[in-house]
Amino acid sequence: MTSTQPRIQRKRAAHAPLHVKRILTSSHLAEEVHAKAKGRLPRALPVRKGDTVRVMRGGFRGREGKVVSVDRVHGTVVVEGITIEKVDEKKVPRPLHASNLLIIRMDDTDAWRRRKFEERAE
Repeated sequence: MTSTQPRIQRKRAAHAPLHVKRILTSSHLAEEVHAKAKGRLPRALPVRKGDTVRVMRGGFRGREGKVVSVDRVHGTVVVEGITIEKVDEKKVPRPLHASNLLIIRMDDTDAWRRRKFEERAE
């Protein structure tokens, strides 16, 4: 970002186009995943549905699960098994910010992503 003012940074992030918000929903890669690619992958990648992540911050710290959905507009990720209980005792999924997650296993069903990972690993 070009501004040093936090309010301007928040404004630009909130009003960014979706192709930029995709990058903002990135999470760090685990050491094992990064080492498997021989360090050629970037430190952080956009989270995708099907990735397995570990929660690193907040009340759910240490829990792992598969990504069920990614909301790029709000920058949140819904992880399988992480729910909160509402006042009427309904259990609803708790959206987590992508920056509080660590990707421990990438989804390899997408041929394009798998090819990129293997190209970088060679």
